[in-house]
Amino acid sequence: MDIDQHAILGITPDASLDDVKRAYRRLAMRWHPDRNSDPLASERFKAIRAAYEQLVAVDAPQAAKNEAPEAEAAPETAADIRFNLEISLEQAAGGCRTTIDYTRGKACPSCAGSGEAGLTRTRFCASCHGSGRVRDPKRVLVGCPDCGGRGFFSERVCPDCAGSGRETASVSVEITVPPGMLPGDELRLAGQGEAASGDLAAGDLYLTITIRSHSLFQLRGRNLHFSMPVSALALLAGGEIQLPVLGGTMAMTLEPGSADARELHLAGKGFPGRGKHSAGDLFVRLQPVFPVRLDARQRKLLLQANAALLKEVEESLPEIAAWQREHLGS
Repeated sequence: MDIDQHAILGITPDASLDDVKRAYRRLAMRWHPDRNSDPLASERFKAIRAAYEQLVAVDAPQAAKNEAPEAEAAPETAADIRFNLEISLEQAAGGCRTTIDYTRGKACPSCAGSGEAGLTRTRFCASCHGSGRVRDPKRVLVGCPDCGGRGFFSERVCPDCAGSGRETASVSVEITVPPGMLPGDELRLAGQGEAASGDLAAGDLYLTITIRSHSLFQLRGRNLHFSMPVSALALLAGGEIQLPVLGGTMAMTLEPGSADARELHLAGKGFPGRGKHSAGDLFVRLQPVFPVRLDARQRKLLLQANAALLKEVEESLPEIAAWQREHLGS
């Protein structure tokens, strides 16, 4: 009976030369006798090497004609870990250092990641032919569900990890968040994902930035928006007011005008820039507030101011002057 060399490597007959090489590297790392003490490892490795040499001998000449040389494929890695990192608006704007705690897998110390309790006989998985991978309905290589991606079955499993070869470990990592990161931006920490195992390099840790709601500022892109109450008299007469900004306050001189609400636009005073992105702007809506009560001194001052306005009513209070002409004849 003909031996299916593709099945031995866990690939389909239409696999490319690169697929053959990747499958061989992965299986050789697992079954090389110097790395695997299983009694069947030597026999399995010989079969893997023979299948590889036969497929390469068939495919290499044609590949040399049709394909340009490619760079060495990146090593396969363990799974990446992803979760959100919530920080304050001030921390996002100015950058910060913080410590994160999470869990990830590591090789079981009792069985050194083999999943086996001591020396035992093993048998190869018939579904994946010992490769640990099969094709799903979409023809994508996935871990074999029958053997859990191991490629073989053990008659004696490690009681501490139930044969998985892995256990959960708590990890604490100090990280630096650079200034100017927005919600949705990602931080990548190389090698801080799932731990290395066998022929797999350690995965990476990805942190997606989220920013807590602020009591005052609203972040829209890199622009900051907020509203603040201002005395209607300050809007009328003008003068200096104090505006809150990220990290402190700044003085702002109002031009005399009406007592209506108005909006200030301060370019470059919003959320800080990062990389090629410039700083955002600050938008402040000033809401007029009228006095709710007056003491005697304040009332006297306002009456004096009102009397002065009425003396020049045509210029100061034109709406009142027009009404008086129409209805009072003055």
